[in-house]
Amino acid sequence: MRIEESVGVTNQTVKYELGFPAVNEHEITLHHDDVVALMARMLTYPKFQKLLKSKFPIVLIDEYQDTNNKLADSIVTNLIDNDSGVMVGLFGDHWQKIYGTSACGLISSEKGKIVEIGKKANFRSDRNIVQCLNRMRPDLPQAESDPNSNGVIKVFHSNNWAGVRRDGKGGGHWKDDLPECNVKEYIEKTKELMCVDEWDMSPEKTKILFLTNNLIASEQNFKNLTDCFRYTDDYLKKNDKYVQFFLEVIEPTVSAYEKQQYGELLQIKKKNHPQLKYQADKTEWLNILDRVIHARNNSSVGNMLDLLMETKIPRIPSKIEESEKRYKQLKSKPIDELDEYEAKFVKKLSKLRSVDYLEVANLGEYIDEKTPFSTKHGVKGAQFDNVLVVCGRGWNQYNWNQMLEWMDGSCPEDKQDTFERNRNLFYVSCSRAKHNLTLLFTQELSEKSITVLDRIFAKDNVLGSPLDA
Repeated sequence: MRIEESVGVTNQTVKYELGFPAVNEHEITLHHDDVVALMARMLTYPKFQKLLKSKFPIVLIDEYQDTNNKLADSIVTNLIDNDSGVMVGLFGDHWQKIYGTSACGLISSEKGKIVEIGKKANFRSDRNIVQCLNRMRPDLPQAESDPNSNGVIKVFHSNNWAGVRRDGKGGGHWKDDLPECNVKEYIEKTKELMCVDEWDMSPEKTKILFLTNNLIASEQNFKNLTDCFRYTDDYLKKNDKYVQFFLEVIEPTVSAYEKQQYGELLQIKKKNHPQLKYQADKTEWLNILDRVIHARNNSSVGNMLDLLMETKIPRIPSKIEESEKRYKQLKSKPIDELDEYEAKFVKKLSKLRSVDYLEVANLGEYIDEKTPFSTKHGVKGAQFDNVLVVCGRGWNQYNWNQMLEWMDGSCPEDKQDTFERNRNLFYVSCSRAKHNLTLLFTQELSEKSITVLDRIFAKDNVLGSPLDA
């Protein structure tokens, strides 16, 4: 559709950089979603099927339930049901489909070509946690690997809070949640109780799960940085060239210098700086690093870039250097002289350059898992000794009170997709815990929802407000 609405296909260069998808007279840039769509189409060609079979006769798909539904349909039709000769293994659980309506969920074959191999044991969680999961999902009972294990479960909520909750203005995605300052108060108090219970709060042992990266960005102070990007992969997976350079060159350089790890520092330097031939070169290099550290702690991304462009220490990659030169050139022109793409380029880069550089450092801490925070989506497949799940609002696709009320089977037929989306994410979050599971509901809950919590997690474990504990 982008091609049809633009200049069409001529002799443009096609690039796949996981960036902003666009078409102009010079190039066509693809996003990851485009590659998935192309793969689904390519599988329909017998010649491509034969090439795939010769190269990869066995294809194993992990977390199959989150496969794009069009790609999944193409795999079933063109590789499984038509006896292509490619052996396809699907590993996953449709109750752990958590990536929206574009994900396929349960995959089936109309011709009966898919054979299910069930799993009845839970090798992760202690007995009490497994029992909760079984009550949540009675049609797939699991047995804990250690019958002598216990596991601790605590459920807190905010129903007795007497203030005015958020009203949902501007989209409804915060409706019935606590004000932001009170959410932080409840989380901090819950963390205090976890420490009293001798939880090891290191990131390796404990995870605190939020609904979205935006909530974590706000908690960890890199929200303005994330607002600069359309796709979370641009900053979380460092697909953006600026983020990649800052987190893979600047931050390791600063860390090594501050910790006086000069061997590591020299290894980083060799990758992007000429050899230091004289003592004066070394002195100049260290003086500039002092300026870089000062800019890191006190300036904006733009100030940092200006310093790096001036000193060439650490050396900026050519793509960023070209981008900066183009930005300076376009910025000097009146806005009405810029075409659409030039204006978008200037606006996007101006926004990034205005962000405090320390937000980049905070993002790096989060990505490197030096904090205990994560999203519920981000920990699927992982496991931790201790898990705190914060069940609040913040995304209009998720409403935990509504989900709990529908867990008795009363979900309307036309809301089944909504229910499953909420239920699956809740199930995934709870099943990450090995020994200790705590839930904190900052969203107001109905009496019916409290009754469901009593049934799933046992009434003695539903403890009310953490402020009263």
